[in-house]
Amino acid sequence: MKLANPFYYPIAILVGGIVLVLGVRVAQLSGVVMIPVAAGVATLGAAVLRSRQPTALKLDNPALERELQSVQQQAQLLARQSEVLRTEATRLLTDAVQMELLGIVQYACDRASELPDRIDALAHRLQGSDSLLSVHDLQRQLGEAEARLRNSTGVAQEQLNQLVLGLRRNIQLAQQGQDARQAQVLSLSTLILDAAGVLQALQNKLRTANLKNAEETLELRSLSEELNSFQENVDLLVS
Repeated sequence: MKLANPFYYPIAILVGGIVLVLGVRVAQLSGVVMIPVAAGVATLGAAVLRSRQPTALKLDNPALERELQSVQQQAQLLARQSEVLRTEATRLLTDAVQMELLGIVQYACDRASELPDRIDALAHRLQGSDSLLSVHDLQRQLGEAEARLRNSTGVAQEQLNQLVLGLRRNIQLAQQGQDARQAQVLSLSTLILDAAGVLQALQNKLRTANLKNAEETLELRSLSEELNSFQENVDLLVS
């Protein structure tokens, strides 16, 4: 059984504290004896709790593991939804003049289907308590986000603004020696949820649009490009 940091497991700390109090006050044992015993109990309890967790991410941070597992599930759901969208688009967009639009939608679906593997790769890089995000990598991501922000408009600009703010906050955490991984994963979760919302809007529009109407097909194109924009932001965070 692999040892775990008891500070990540409040129940283990509580049990260790109870052992310490009982040993000192009830059994009248010396604190010099009971403190290491209580610490050992807390450490063993944390190891037991960790062994019962279904995850195999080995991040040495349960909160981060939970967030990353949630992101993995979100990415898998988005990938499945993208396959449904691809099937519907292939069935509905059949005219020669719609082939370009079909290609744009299919490309967005392709990008979405890649997300689970990209998130899994990120989880692998974040494993271990010493795999903190480097200030250099975060600054590189910030530079790319700011460059894209200067050339963006509308919804893409709003999303990039949020991304830039989040990266600046994470850089401050990293510069202070704090673990910025969880904040980075939370930013990633927000992006994937937003992308899922756009994908749903695209699917709804595809089902209800008059595909002979140029204005409505333009809306479909716009939603597809918006979905691609979100996925580019995801790519930036996992790079």
